[in-house]
Amino acid sequence: MRRAHKLALHLLILCMVRKSELIEARWDEIDFTRAEWAIPGSRMKKDKPHLVPLSRQALAMFEELRDLASGSEWVFPSRGDLKRPIAKSTLNVAVRAWEIDVRDFVIHDFRRTASTHLHEQGFHSDWIEKALAHEQKGVRGVYNRAEYLAQRRQMLQWWADFVDAQIEEGRGKVIIGPFGKAYRSGT
Repeated sequence: MRRAHKLALHLLILCMVRKSELIEARWDEIDFTRAEWAIPGSRMKKDKPHLVPLSRQALAMFEELRDLASGSEWVFPSRGDLKRPIAKSTLNVAVRAWEIDVRDFVIHDFRRTASTHLHEQGFHSDWIEKALAHEQKGVRGVYNRAEYLAQRRQMLQWWADFVDAQIEEGRGKVIIGPFGKAYRSGT
């Protein structure tokens, strides 16, 4: 499996985004200084961007991917054409190449797993739902426009540290492993 594909799958786990949001990511959406990824609202059928606070680990992975992107505007450029992102099926093929003991695993299961673990750890449902880019319905959805950015930043850092701990303890069969020289060096 190509290193960029492993990084993509790991970012899906850490950032809790949909596969299409990651595949179509462009470099101008990533703010390395603020450690945020602003997914355009137009790509998510929303009226404003969805902000994803980036953990130290995710930021280090994006930095590594920038070196692998060969100057493409896409975070994950196609091998054959740097002016296009990878195909939508690429990450599905990468997952099928894994030798894992999980029946009927799909990429969307990363989001379900993250949500389940975060809820079990007592993180507020509003923060988790906002991280998953789920919109509230009804009157509450009309009035509550909170982004919970600081809380989501703390939560996603906890999640990235938890994922790292699972890998270090040898329990991360589905999780790929730590990446990013900047993260490992603590810069």
